[in-house]
Amino acid sequence: MKSIRTRLLAAITLIVIASGLAISQAVIHNYRSGLHEIAVEQAKTTAQNLSLIAADMVLINDIVALQRLLTDRIENDPNVGYLLIVHDEDIIAHTFSTGVPAGLLDGRPEEPAAGTTRRIQSHEGERFLDVSWPISDGRAGVLYLGYSEASLETRVWDLRVQATILTSLLLLAALAVGMVLVRQITRPLISLTEAVDRVDECRLEAPIRTGTDDETGRLATAFNHMLDRLRTHTEQIEESRQSLEAKNRELERAQRQTRSLFDISRGLSALAGLNEICAFLVERLGGIVSCKTLSIVLFPPQGKTPFAFSDGNLFSIDDDLHLHLEMIARFEDDWRFFEPDALKIHLNEIKNLSRVAVFPFFHENRLTGIFLVGCTNQCICADADLRVVRMVIDQSSGAIHRALAQQSEMEQLRERIEKKTGYGGLIGKTPQMQMIYKLIEDVAPSDATVLVEGESGTGKELVAKAIHEKSPRKDKPFIVINCSAYPPALLESELFGHEKGAFTGAIKRKPGRFEQANGGTIFLDEVGDIPPAAQVKLLRVIQNRKIERIGGSEAITVDNRILAATNKSLLGEVQAGRFREDLYYRLNVIPVHLPPLRERKNDIPYLARHFLARYNELQDKQAEDFDAESMRRMLEYDWPGNVRELENTVEHAVVLSRESMIRLSDFPVAVSKPGRSIGVSTGIPTGRPEESAKHDDTTLETNEKKLLTETLAACGDNKAEAARRLGIGRSTLYTKLKKHRIEF
Repeated sequence: MKSIRTRLLAAITLIVIASGLAISQAVIHNYRSGLHEIAVEQAKTTAQNLSLIAADMVLINDIVALQRLLTDRIENDPNVGYLLIVHDEDIIAHTFSTGVPAGLLDGRPEEPAAGTTRRIQSHEGERFLDVSWPISDGRAGVLYLGYSEASLETRVWDLRVQATILTSLLLLAALAVGMVLVRQITRPLISLTEAVDRVDECRLEAPIRTGTDDETGRLATAFNHMLDRLRTHTEQIEESRQSLEAKNRELERAQRQTRSLFDISRGLSALAGLNEICAFLVERLGGIVSCKTLSIVLFPPQGKTPFAFSDGNLFSIDDDLHLHLEMIARFEDDWRFFEPDALKIHLNEIKNLSRVAVFPFFHENRLTGIFLVGCTNQCICADADLRVVRMVIDQSSGAIHRALAQQSEMEQLRERIEKKTGYGGLIGKTPQMQMIYKLIEDVAPSDATVLVEGESGTGKELVAKAIHEKSPRKDKPFIVINCSAYPPALLESELFGHEKGAFTGAIKRKPGRFEQANGGTIFLDEVGDIPPAAQVKLLRVIQNRKIERIGGSEAITVDNRILAATNKSLLGEVQAGRFREDLYYRLNVIPVHLPPLRERKNDIPYLARHFLARYNELQDKQAEDFDAESMRRMLEYDWPGNVRELENTVEHAVVLSRESMIRLSDFPVAVSKPGRSIGVSTGIPTGRPEESAKHDDTTLETNEKKLLTETLAACGDNKAEAARRLGIGRSTLYTKLKKHRIEF
């Protein structure tokens, strides 16, 4: 459809087809309408004649003659599909071999007018003109005649076939004539188009000749003049192009380098972690140099263990390399090539290479690290690309230094945190728990209201007790009330007390929990279940520090610190209209969120051994520890019941244990059997069948990581003992822990 000739032929074809279809459809429609009118009149005439003949037979009750009359008519007139006579709502004669079809008489009037006609269709799809004709003005019944439309449709179909053949012949004739006319009209335009295509291919020497004096000829003459001017300008442009190409290549290289530097600077500004920065630099510089074996060696301040980033991992290396590498890096060139053995760096990525390009970088005249580009015997790294590497490394040295300093601070913080595994009855050394310990220390001296949120079994009451024990009110009462354990009618009495006779059963005055906790702390557990009426009174107590007993009129001043806990989302309850918004903000002064156990699985060994010691004493057992299989199962399980479920599991195991080590068979079935974990999916293996396949991986790296995890768990995270059992040094152990990204 891209050429004019094709579009003209398509337009002629569409016009002929559209006009032929329109004419044929109009003729067929008129023909069908005429046939239908004729068929209706024939059906009425036949029905009238039959009704006259059948009148006497009906009146004398000659049913046999009447049936014969209908049968003869059906046999002699192929257009009559069926006949039916109804008298006094009874069918006295019909021509159906298997009985009158259901629904044929539905919806008909009892006394139809003579010649009433409607179109019906049988279950087999055959169409009829159904004509109703009263016999003797309805006294002898009604005759129903079905006039078949099959012959009518056959005649219409024949006409449609004839119209199609005629239209096709007209289309062929029109196309033949149209092709001749279109060819004559478009020949000059095609010649002009072919000449223009040659010009588009830069063949400017070919003039255009059409041989006509019309508009096309004048257009060709003007085009030839334009070709002459184009030839002159093209020659001038070609000379300029050749001189500019060399300059453009240099500009493109400079622009590419500038863009790379800008992108790298922008990317580094968004990164903070040392591993992320190293990975980003290796990835981006790998797109600049031809050799793709890139590594980074980093020297932290304060004499810490050096790091190496290679193959996507950040790990520590031997300490004695620091002075050796710093001495090698003190050269005046931007970079220098060394043999791998001269560097004494035992990295798998560079030991089999022919040479290594070393890029040292400094911060405040102190060696921060070296960037290594490993080259094979067919090294094709261009000097220009290596200069870009030099610029990028110099530009990134500040960010790397800051990340190194931050890494060192994090290591020191981690060492301090490792010394602290428990606080006020809470067990755990993960960063989440350390933050909670710090928050308890900060909020305990004040009287601020604290809202503890977390799933059931995470230890919310222990947090409340720890806050109370660290507060100035520690010598005063600590009163706990579970708001979900009382019906609405009794909860207010428990909270605020009641007077004698306030309600049925109130035989004496009873002080409420707020009075009992006067001067101390009241802990409202499951505060999200407080009914609306009690919410109003609780809000008044928090605001005014005054209560009224049920049935009393005296306002009693109380001095309490309020701590609350819930396993629901109070904000969601507020949005749902089940919890007062003003009460929520009064309670949520200091929020404390307790993480579920599945999000702090590194605390499981400490918690499990804590409970083991407790139930050994209570049950008079001597279980020493958990074997590797049971400890691995505890680390894999999701613990939907959190710490409470873990405690129950350990108690169950201690009761059933008959050996010095707790076995997996001592655990409850829900914990010990794979696939029984019903916790929320967190991306941590939960024992499901599809996830347990991951632990069937028999690669050396997977088995090494598994052995490290199990040994650390068995040693209680004692690094020296774990290194002794594994038969390796502590520095090697730390290297492997960092390699496998095991938190320690």
